[in-house]
Amino acid sequence: MEKREGHDNKYGMVIDLDKCTGCGTCMVACAAENNVTVRADESDKERSIAWMQLYKIDNGRPFPDTEVCYFPRPCMHCDEDGRGGHHSPCVSVCVATATELDPHTGIVSQIYARCIGCRYCQAACPYHARYFNWWDGYSSFKPFSKGMERSLSPEVSPRMRGVIEKCTFCHHRLMRAKTKAYAENRRDLREYEYITACTEACPARAITFGDLNNPDHMVSRLIKNKNTFRLLEKLNTQPKVYYISSKEWVRKLADNYLPDQIKPVSGNDI
Repeated sequence: MEKREGHDNKYGMVIDLDKCTGCGTCMVACAAENNVTVRADESDKERSIAWMQLYKIDNGRPFPDTEVCYFPRPCMHCDEDGRGGHHSPCVSVCVATATELDPHTGIVSQIYARCIGCRYCQAACPYHARYFNWWDGYSSFKPFSKGMERSLSPEVSPRMRGVIEKCTFCHHRLMRAKTKAYAENRRDLREYEYITACTEACPARAITFGDLNNPDHMVSRLIKNKNTFRLLEKLNTQPKVYYISSKEWVRKLADNYLPDQIKPVSGNDI
């Protein structure tokens, strides 16, 4: 089976923005799956945590020519250039080596026990995908009544106060799938044995997850679509999260163009 140079596997996802309805199910599934702290008052957005964030953008034109697009944004899991040179901004700046790029999966990890909370990675991430945990976690979380701790996932450790946390592509699901494969005397995972919680929960089937190195996986075919793009590609961070949109203004905004640099939307662009 053909593999791309640089990784045994390279897990990533493709999000079809033409299908996304902005329902927020991916955010809820991510929070529930990964024991993400939800506060009673979420109005302070500088201290709230959401590994999967949902943005709303528009083409900047007045009604009736207004068009809206919803933008789910997990961690991009930035890659390297294939020659050992890191394009992952967070990996490059972490002084405690608490975040690493796994060469066998392509997943950028976050090791909470090593993190010293300096927040260099948070400052370096151009996608704002890293969050500092200001709270003590579920052990002292007041909005939950007694017994609600049983709703936590036993596969994901709650984070302590003072560390950075982020999307891990539901790494515990990968470990679960590998354990099952080993029990069945297999080394390779089938396509749908390992998918993220947001992928599984999306009612519009807008998120596709898989091995970008495997030509048999749907994601490896979707990234070749002519309308596929990545966020801020000019930074050369090599994200493993791809997007698809048939609208040119969406693809332009993804690379952070100014509104006056986007040509007017014509009927052929829709």
